[in-house]
Order: sequence, then C-alpha cells, then structure tokens
Amino acid sequence: MILLHFMNLYIRYFAHEAFVKSVDEAVDFLRTIPEIKVEQPLINRINAFYTGTSIYPYHLKVSFNNYVIIIKSDAESMEEFKDQQKKREEQKNDPKHAAVVTERRRTIQDILNEPRYGWYEASLTFKRVVLIPETSKFQYKDTLFRVRLKAQSPMDCYNRIVDHLRNRQDVDSRSQFPSSKSSNFFYTYLGETLDKAAASEPAPQEPVEDDPDIKDLIPESKRTFSEPGLFN
Repeated sequence: MILLHFMNLYIRYFAHEAFVKSVDEAVDFLRTIPEIKVEQPLINRINAFYTGTSIYPYHLKVSFNNYVIIIKSDAESMEEFKDQQKKREEQKNDPKHAAVVTERRRTIQDILNEPRYGWYEASLTFKRVVLIPETSKFQYKDTLFRVRLKAQSPMDCYNRIVDHLRNRQDVDSRSQFPSSKSSNFFYTYLGETLDKAAASEPAPQEPVEDDPDIKDLIPESKRTFSEPGLFN
C-alpha cells in the first residue's frame, strides 16, 4: 500500500476513539472493534480520505446505520487535539465570534436585498425569443442588456431591468430571464450621484423610447437595441 502523509487522524466509533498518524494505524485500531468488518474496500475509502484534499470530517459507513467519524488534524497528540476542539467550542459560544460567523453566512439574497440607494451599472444576459427569417421560426438567443439606472438596492436594480425588458415592444413576451442570483446578472454600484464624466460615457444598452423615466445617452438617430442608455 502506497501512502501519502497529509495529517494525523482522530477516529471515533461510539465509545471507541483513537488518534493515529497513518492509514495503517487507523486500520489497526478499527480491527480491535469486533463489530467492524475491516476489508479492502473500507481501507481504500480511508486511504482516499487521508490523501485527498477534503478538510471536513468523514463519516465512514461500517454497517446499515452506523458510522466511524474520522477527522484530519494537525495536532500531534490526542491531548492537543481535544484542547483544540475545546477552544473551538469556546469560540462558538463567544458573542463576538458568533457575530463574525453570522456575517460570513450572509446569503447572496441578503446582499441583493440590502438597501443601497443610488446609481448602478448593471448587465443582464437573458434568453430573447427572436425570429429566424430563413425558416420563419422562433428561437432563443442569449442577449446582453447593459444599462445605468437608479435603484433602492441591487434587487430593485434587477427588478427594474426585468420589468423594463418585459414592457419593451421589441422583446417577445416568451423571452426568459435569469435569476437575480445567477452569474447572468452583474452590477456595480456607482454612488448616490452620477458625475458628468460618467454620465457622458457609453453605458451599454439603449432603453425603449416611450419610457418616461429614461434619459438616453445617445442621439435618437443612432438608437439601436445594442447601444447605451440611462434611466433613473
């Protein structure tokens, strides 16, 4: 058996526990537990976990509903390992640590819904229904829409863009729009005000002409679906 040393292992099966430094030691320990049948497939699974990149605890199934818990550790002894575990538990109960964990667990939806009034530059790639003249049939075409707009939050930015596109006369109602959490929606917050320099730059995608809330950045004679626009 060829082994790659990565870390030491803590192993627990009900009241049985051990701290070992190799797969061979882990196998020897498991063989001391009568109800665990140690065969080659089980050894292979332990070796795969030991040499793999996963840092999460591994639940090794040894019977219908019983598991051996195996944890990688950089500790050098059982005492040091348990000391580390104790410190982690103390940190979990620390209000300051809990606040940090809560902040890290903020979901994408939380970020999108966070109020942040001002200007956004956003892009949305959606599946636009288009007519193919040669066949007189319709098909979906990935279409990029980019615009600068005022919004109350990133989610409001997304909703305004989708509402705007749904109401465009040149966008078929059968077109499909991605989730706000997908990589097909991207935004940049520009601030509460938009300076003249930024406003004069092309902000891709010209909006529909009869929308009263839109201020175009380009001359009417040059308007096409793919050219820039601005609405607030």
